Amino acid sequence: MKILVINGPNLNLLGTREPEVYGTLSLDMIMSELQKYAEELGVEIEPFQSNIEGEIVDAVQKARIDCSGILMNPAAYTHTSVAIRDAVSAVKLPCVEVHLSNIQDREEFRKTSIIAPVCIGQIAGFGANSYKLGLKALVDSINSN
Repeated sequence: MKILVINGPNLNLLGTREPEVYGTLSLDMIMSELQKYAEELGVEIEPFQSNIEGEIVDAVQKARIDCSGILMNPAAYTHTSVAIRDAVSAVKLPCVEVHLSNIQDREEFRKTSIIAPVCIGQIAGFGANSYKLGLKALVDSINSN
């Protein structure tokens, strides 16, 4: 089983960007830990990061060829990207949306995800552990179907 792990805009700055909100781990560190966890679960992950909406749409569409699901932190696109939402809906792969911070405890504009309604679930607020929780939930869901 292969899972595409998508990281949206500005997540390449993790570790230095607003550490009081996003923590001090870099994206590479988070993906390295997630890789180890994926191995424990017996799955392969394919990490991907882009600051460009169209590249994320392309990655989602490509995932339908060789992936069983998508774990996605759309970052700021969570609240704005109809294109990413439509791509997730179109490929019909199970997708779990994750966020490092609790988006419900942030600015008002961050409280609404337009992508979550086409996902099987959303996990937010557990820092880097959100990725592990999301991966476990996604793998369990895929295995139960």
